[in-house]
Amino acid sequence: MKRFDTLIKNGLIITAADRYTADIGIRDGRIVALGQEPGEADETIDADGLWVMPGGIDAHCHLDQPLGDGAVMADDFDTGTRSAACGGTTTVIPFAAQFKGQSLRAAVADYHQRSEGKAWVDYAFHMIVTDPTEKVLKEELPALIEEGYSSFKIYLTYDDLKLNDREVLNVLALARREGGMVMVHAENADCIAYLTELLEEQGKTAPYFHAEAHSSIAEREATHRAISLAELIDVPVLIVHVSGPEAIEQIRWAQGRGLRVYGETCPQYLMLTADDLDQPGFDGAMCVCSPPPRDPAAQEAVWQALETGVFQVFSSDHAPFRYDDPKGKKLNGESASFTHIPNGIPGLETRLSILFSEGVIKERIDATRFVALTATNPAKIYGLYPRKGTIAIGSDADITLWDPRARSTVRNQDLHHAVDYTPYEGLELIGRPVLTLCRGTVVSRDGAPAGSPGYGQFLECERPQPARPRGMSKGF
Repeated sequence: MKRFDTLIKNGLIITAADRYTADIGIRDGRIVALGQEPGEADETIDADGLWVMPGGIDAHCHLDQPLGDGAVMADDFDTGTRSAACGGTTTVIPFAAQFKGQSLRAAVADYHQRSEGKAWVDYAFHMIVTDPTEKVLKEELPALIEEGYSSFKIYLTYDDLKLNDREVLNVLALARREGGMVMVHAENADCIAYLTELLEEQGKTAPYFHAEAHSSIAEREATHRAISLAELIDVPVLIVHVSGPEAIEQIRWAQGRGLRVYGETCPQYLMLTADDLDQPGFDGAMCVCSPPPRDPAAQEAVWQALETGVFQVFSSDHAPFRYDDPKGKKLNGESASFTHIPNGIPGLETRLSILFSEGVIKERIDATRFVALTATNPAKIYGLYPRKGTIAIGSDADITLWDPRARSTVRNQDLHHAVDYTPYEGLELIGRPVLTLCRGTVVSRDGAPAGSPGYGQFLECERPQPARPRGMSKGF
């Protein structure tokens, strides 16, 4: 009889493709056996009545990211990954952000210092490219992609982050040559600036007007532009944190034409609306994020796009700022215009449970699609598959056991991030992760941390197959 470190017995295994009952044998942090009665183990976990799924991959989150305006993120790699583990996530991919004028390699080195010895679960890095100089494009980015940083994000908005169209084309051409995956924050900066100026002239500066300034038309235009520029170069792109039907229509149109355009959305676009920014006093600042939540019709459009496969990835876009903090949402005081409120909301720990309860339990999506959106597709798109994102022999034993009947209520006091609020306070959920293993080691149990900081390993990402262009080389 084979002996394993851990044996998970009697659970219903659900992957992005299959549902079946089997035992899982784990040795040295990897899955080495699947079947009935595969052998003895040092530890046996009885998963009878539970669903056994790959650990979640949150492929879009911000942890301890340096900012240029004096704001400070609440979560570092310790508290952020602890929170992730308690929510059933075993891999996170935050951002090493380049400041304009800074070496991209220096940004990556700084991020390694910030993460070293702190992570509870495994992690990789995306890069944020804000200054695509000749040195960055010819030397730094190609070398970094080769070294395992195979994805990077560009912005079409924010003065300190945005690229112009020519810069976007240069970055896309580099991605095509080197096999990198490009993520795009698609909002039209000039449209937002124009609307912001009009609103401020009228004294409309409360948090609610953030949603007015960040028009869905500005998101639609930038999404179409990003797709068009990518089509010109013949390179795949992923449009991140899509908020509603206008941008969804552009992605669906591109996919219908055979373009390799991928889409991502987030819990806030399923659960919140612009009305959540319209709260007494300054409280609406808690829900300020970009793009903003829209309206119930937009929520329905996002659900339909999840159901029909327009979206490949469901991430949190966790951007943690404390509300009652002069370095958080109140950076510029409670009378500050919406344009000076730090952007972002927390969601690392609640991401999976929200989609499970609102999607799987309410039969908007099935469990296999849940796994695809939250684990398998991110692993494939960002060069981590099949090491991560599935339950298969040879894969890392990143496994989450779910009780599909457990009921809970979201309360910030029960969460493990360092933020002083959750926008989902009071939300009643069905289904929750009750045990999470990262490389065969239990990192959370019954929603509480069971691991330790420093266990998580940095992951080098391969060049992802979904980043390959459709056609032959165009000489770019």
